[in-house]
Amino acid sequence: MKKICFLVLGLTQTFAFSQTQDLAALASGQNIGMNALFDSKDNLYGYVSMYSLGKTDKKTQKFEYVLLDKNLNPVANKEFEANLLVANYLGYVDFKGQIILQPSEFNYMQAFSKDAARPVSMVIDPKTNTVKPKVYYDYLENGTFVEITQPKSFRDERKENRAEKKDKGYNYVSSVGEIKEGGFIALEYNDYGRYVNKNSLIKFDENKKEIWRYSYNTDGNKKVFSDLTILDKDDNKIYGILRKVNDDDKTFSLLVIDMKTGKELSNKPISGLSPETIYNIDNLYASGRRIDNDKTFDDKIVLLGRNYISKNDRGFARMMLDKNSYTVDFKELNYKPALSNHIPRLSADGGVENGYFLQTKDAYFLSDGSVGILAEKFKPEGQYNAPKTTDLVYINTDKDFNVKDVQIFEKEKSRWVNSDYLFSQYLNNGKDVVFFFRDYQKDQVTKEKKWNLFINTVVDGKFKQEVIPISQKDNFIVTPYVGKEGYILLREFNEKEKFNKIRLERLNY
Repeated sequence: MKKICFLVLGLTQTFAFSQTQDLAALASGQNIGMNALFDSKDNLYGYVSMYSLGKTDKKTQKFEYVLLDKNLNPVANKEFEANLLVANYLGYVDFKGQIILQPSEFNYMQAFSKDAARPVSMVIDPKTNTVKPKVYYDYLENGTFVEITQPKSFRDERKENRAEKKDKGYNYVSSVGEIKEGGFIALEYNDYGRYVNKNSLIKFDENKKEIWRYSYNTDGNKKVFSDLTILDKDDNKIYGILRKVNDDDKTFSLLVIDMKTGKELSNKPISGLSPETIYNIDNLYASGRRIDNDKTFDDKIVLLGRNYISKNDRGFARMMLDKNSYTVDFKELNYKPALSNHIPRLSADGGVENGYFLQTKDAYFLSDGSVGILAEKFKPEGQYNAPKTTDLVYINTDKDFNVKDVQIFEKEKSRWVNSDYLFSQYLNNGKDVVFFFRDYQKDQVTKEKKWNLFINTVVDGKFKQEVIPISQKDNFIVTPYVGKEGYILLREFNEKEKFNKIRLERLNY
């Protein structure tokens, strides 16, 4: 697929402040990527830049990471080894403040070797600048914990699964994770292929001793079963949606479990929207990418999903869960009639003009209870047609999920790209938001077409836009990244000249 490249022109005159760093000078290896790191409260923590140092032998290779703080100061770096299946890593910060490097790209030909195994994540302790493979845990059917430092090969795993299925008629499946509330949570069930049963949610203390067990779907089969979707958890409670299915009949309840005892605090039926809407309320996807569609506040949890009527997408649904009363409020905002007066030629299924439709790109949950929805007009690739995008649409709602206003950002048609939307971030402690997109426009003076970067703020419900010229020149590629609040990070790269610099620029809003 064709890629569009960026180069910022004249930004030093446009922005009021700048901090820079040369990625090429920070390590001896080849820079293979960089990503932003966020803490548990979604605040920018810093950045991790990854470098490949090549093979060390027939089975291993070496990488190096460099950690930068949010002002681009390098604070730590270290080399480590990994198997040949990994091609790159993405970093994130866990609840302990450790930085986890998760394999994100793979050398797939290596997967065919007989001893190929699932690669493990690496754990960085930023206090000591030590790095080691992540320790995983397995919970066995006999009730014991197993510590895993080296996963089994894909071949051995398949062999064991086939043998277990032949012997028992099912595969016992479990997953275990350490939680910030202390101890571990495990999920287990028996997998028969076309259905599962004997599901349990199990809590363990720090010593891996079982504290409680919540069981459901005990005798599930293909037609009659139940499943549990965990929405959120805190020090005291686990919140989820329990679905019960009896052939075509589907019912739902809000399940609240005491984190310390495993007892039900609530199991109230919930309704008001279609079964498809409620079941998929925690999932919102666009172009195969999962959108962050929920936010937890002190007193509530808010989720945004699609609203399905007769199994067809008809707009959006908002679920608001009161963490004190255990009540659920569902609201719907359909393309018709809610948005008909704001978006020309909008159909009931989100279609607009000439085969384009509204593709959701992001959702923003502001502290006053309002929700912002950003969509882009998108036309999928056809047998003889390239994928295309045009205008962006920002839907601004009030705290009751009613449309306050709709802002349409007219944009030139882009071909061979799935989106011109870039990224966003909250401002002013979650009260406001800024989002960024690009557009290929004709310069009013030179009449030449060039890329522009659009910086859009929504502060106190009011829109403001700043346009920065960007283009392609001298084989340089500049990619925008999210920066600390009030800033944007720009990466300027030229492989031939080994030029690879990043800089923070202050936004004017």
